[in-house]
Amino acid sequence: MVRRLLPVCLLLALAACSSNHDAPATAPVSKEELAPAPTGSAAVAPAASTDASASAAVQKHLADYATVKLSADLSKFDARQKKMIALLIEAADSMNTIYWQQAWGDKDALLQKIGDPATREFAEINYGPWNRLDNDKPFVDGIGARPAAAQFYPADMTKAEFEASPLKDKTALYTLLRRDAQGQLITVPYHEAYKAELEKVAGLLRQAAKLAKDPGFRKYLTLRADALLSDDYQPSDFAWMDMKNNPVDIVIGPIETYEDQLYGYKASYESYVLIKDQAWSKKLARFAKYLPELQRGLPVADRYKAEKPGSDADLNAYFAVYYGGDANVGAKTIAINLPNDEQVQLKKGTRRLQLENVMQAKFDQIMLPIAKELIAEDQQRNLTFDAFFQNTMFHEVAHGLGIKNTLDGKGTVRKALKDQASSFEEGKADILGLYMVSKLAEKGELDKSKLMDNYVTFLAGILRSVRFGASDAHAKANMVRFNFFKQQGAFTRDENTGRYRVDFDKMTAAMNALSAKLLTIQGDGDYEAAKQLTDQLGAVDAQLAGDLKRLDQAHIPVDIRFEQGLDVLGLKKP
Repeated sequence: MVRRLLPVCLLLALAACSSNHDAPATAPVSKEELAPAPTGSAAVAPAASTDASASAAVQKHLADYATVKLSADLSKFDARQKKMIALLIEAADSMNTIYWQQAWGDKDALLQKIGDPATREFAEINYGPWNRLDNDKPFVDGIGARPAAAQFYPADMTKAEFEASPLKDKTALYTLLRRDAQGQLITVPYHEAYKAELEKVAGLLRQAAKLAKDPGFRKYLTLRADALLSDDYQPSDFAWMDMKNNPVDIVIGPIETYEDQLYGYKASYESYVLIKDQAWSKKLARFAKYLPELQRGLPVADRYKAEKPGSDADLNAYFAVYYGGDANVGAKTIAINLPNDEQVQLKKGTRRLQLENVMQAKFDQIMLPIAKELIAEDQQRNLTFDAFFQNTMFHEVAHGLGIKNTLDGKGTVRKALKDQASSFEEGKADILGLYMVSKLAEKGELDKSKLMDNYVTFLAGILRSVRFGASDAHAKANMVRFNFFKQQGAFTRDENTGRYRVDFDKMTAAMNALSAKLLTIQGDGDYEAAKQLTDQLGAVDAQLAGDLKRLDQAHIPVDIRFEQGLDVLGLKKP
């Protein structure tokens, strides 16, 4: 990757949302090893071949992805460290196997029944027969709509049945809902459902731990291996927060809940292997100290910002060298804010990892071309990588702001907002990220004269992310923000050119108003208000749909796919 020196640290990520269906979903065929299997679930048999028109359509959708090679300079690592990295990549690759089981079921059975090579390739990209960048439309004959329940719940389970169930761990992140021999709902822990693959991964992490030079990283790998076999991730999360100096990192396990569109309760397996940019990480570190001050200044009543963010939060920049599982499906993450455990966040804060090589690729291949099509010509100069990096970075920092537990004392915001939780958390982080940029510019920590760059780049980022489709959590949250900003006059659209122009003062006002609204709904744990806001503002209207169509006609990629693995890095299989 060709990197530029950035004057100050730097961006904007996208947010997430899921749909809510009361009717039972029809699930695809599931693996026997997820037993007890969902009683009564229908096995959907895809067609053995795809006709020429369908194949042509798939070829077009393959072009929605720009190919990016994930590489990094490993010349400073010795043979021992390179072997460790190879072991981490092998462990990370196993997350693909488990995620396939969670998202679809039997991968091999699906692929074997697809005759067209292009369609088979597209199924591998999407971890199933639904186009993740086009509202989950099925692209394999004989396949229906993507079930909201994925493979986390029985296909014939209704919401009423789930709510009435006395099972104490039914809402736990790491349990599957299944039926026993009598047809009653039971829970199956992840570490039992995926035991064989998890034992393999744990072994690889322990081997890597023996090669790790940094004691903090060694401890984390060992505890993470234990966690995969017990579903108790908190000790390894604390160890990860304490690990500050290791030049290599791995994020691995069941983490985000986007795949569960029924409730948003169940976590999916994913992985990242990362090489730290030590120089840029040092430059970014100074911003973490402002988190408590920024929390106190949020534009909302004091009770919605009473929690104090952890003091051990940090910022780092990395080169991503491997994505696996949930991280590798659909729109690819450009920054990470973890852990999600609210207790860890309150005690330690979070770590924000900026994936600069992936970020640069998206900016060059997607953001700039979008701006040339849809942003007012005289404001195109305000679209900069520096601003993109800043908006994204402070999006991740902003996850630490606001409130984690509802004000009524009944539990976490995540549990209260159910299937709306992911989109609201991502939407909050997006808008508060921009808020943080503006406040730091006022303090002189960022260049105030460049703030318009952040605003214009923010708008271009929304136009980028809404192309991910209504089923994508990030896209739904961005549509809420786009329509809210539109109502507030934060931007205008020239009817003659179809280009968008930012109004600086009105965008500032809209930013503060939306920040207060999202933080209030989260603090109140008001599910109905959250759903109403999403229903009212989460849709793409005809005008915007037409503008987005122009991007397709200009052959601008929607997102990226990766060339990755040991061969790309020049490493040998351990």
